Amino acid sequence: MTRMVVRTLHQQQQQQQLGRVLPGFRSTLSWTPLSVSSSESSGSLSKNRQYQQQIRGIRSVGKSQGRVMILGSGWGGFRLLRDMDKSSYQIVAVSPRNHFLFTPLLASTSVGTLEFRCITEPVRGYTGKVEYHQAWCDNIDFEQSKVDCTLNLSKVPVTQVRDSSGKAHAVHPPNNVRLDYDHLIITVGSYSNTFNIPGVKEHAFFLKEVADARKIRSRVLECFERAEMLNSDEERNGLLHFAVVGGGPTGVEFSSELHDFIREDCSRLFPRLMNHVTLAVYDVAPTILASFDKSLSEYCMKKFKRSGIEVRTGTVVERVEDGKLVLKDGKEIPFGCLVWSTGLTENPLTEALEGRVQKTKNRRILTDQYLRVLDAEGKTIPNVYALGDCATIKDHELPQTAQVANQQAIWLRKALNKLAKQPERSLTDVTGPFTFKNLGSMAYIGNWEAVVDMTEINDKAKEGGKLAWVFWRSSYLTMSVSLRNKMIIPVYWFMTWVFGRDVSSFQEYDRRKRLMNAERDG
Repeated sequence: MTRMVVRTLHQQQQQQQLGRVLPGFRSTLSWTPLSVSSSESSGSLSKNRQYQQQIRGIRSVGKSQGRVMILGSGWGGFRLLRDMDKSSYQIVAVSPRNHFLFTPLLASTSVGTLEFRCITEPVRGYTGKVEYHQAWCDNIDFEQSKVDCTLNLSKVPVTQVRDSSGKAHAVHPPNNVRLDYDHLIITVGSYSNTFNIPGVKEHAFFLKEVADARKIRSRVLECFERAEMLNSDEERNGLLHFAVVGGGPTGVEFSSELHDFIREDCSRLFPRLMNHVTLAVYDVAPTILASFDKSLSEYCMKKFKRSGIEVRTGTVVERVEDGKLVLKDGKEIPFGCLVWSTGLTENPLTEALEGRVQKTKNRRILTDQYLRVLDAEGKTIPNVYALGDCATIKDHELPQTAQVANQQAIWLRKALNKLAKQPERSLTDVTGPFTFKNLGSMAYIGNWEAVVDMTEINDKAKEGGKLAWVFWRSSYLTMSVSLRNKMIIPVYWFMTWVFGRDVSSFQEYDRRKRLMNAERDG
């Protein structure tokens, strides 16, 4: 009997190893109970575990509680893949981005206050126990518990493989994969909302990823370099007008960081251009930072006015053309760089789930209070959860902020880890429903000042100015994920204060290659 048990476990380990090496192998396996003719006492525990796996829909031959697939590597997904109980669950991460991005400091990297690697954490950097696929999830088959993915990898050369006769055959690496899961957690985030305004996607920059920040930094420097060679004041005025559409925290913080960069560094490097530089924030709302306490919003507007940042509230953008912003009243505003930050819209994956899951009016997936996804009929889909910007709780609209996704991930991680220790119980038995605790909001407003709104905790807990800036910086430094980043972020802050921001531009300097790229891009 002992030899049979050892042989069966050895076969399971071999199958699990093959499943990691050959992803398609595991999908061909079906879960079947192990039958061991032995005494009643030695087989009772195994039979009970098999029974619990069957009634909960777990088919994995590996970890006892199955294969947990996490879609996304943002605030929710990264927290889960890092902290889940890997002794009970096989963790699989699927994300087109192979790192976590600390978004509160993204605006700082767009002007060189911080470098890009200060705010990133690699998905593979923590443990080898996580199976990772750098891919977009295109669709979900809830009935078969499978997801269809497209790899986000550059094209690789065709490899040559020889058959038994020695003849070489070309092998094209697959670009699509189909993966299966036992538990699915959807935390794919959202995209920037253009409200279908013509020209925005073609002529505006967004601020969601490191790639966006790099493009913005390059464009700002190019505007100054090109303006330095112009003789027309009108052309200089247009090229050095920096427009930010959206008066929320992202738009305000980017405007503040850009203003600091212009005032502290560009004024030293391009002194004769300073009279031509303008910076404006456009928003359809009657005020900026509308989600903050009214007194802090007014404080920010006064601060911007004193700093020379123009705030144009109640402004509707009709369309965007190349180098020109066209307002609804017919006014045309030339610009050198336009940053668009007007809210969020659904991810292509959530769009592909139309008709199969319930959604809100603003296209977010609806869940119950246990973060379980609701199907078109309002019933929970077994073992499928959603959190973060792409989802919200039915009858409890949650804000699309990092702290919501972070709190949801912590709650779900604790719930699933408890469930692993008590497999005979259900999710609702081991934990209570999720409740969001608003810890407040912060925003940098330039010149070493910030606003902090914690009135959800205490009516008097609000502050604006230098003290708020100290709290803002110390809070985000503390929230940085790794010890490495906690060390290098203050180093770069100090270097910026002493030496100024780095204005190096990285691009293609081979003239022939650059001409070829320009022809290819049209």
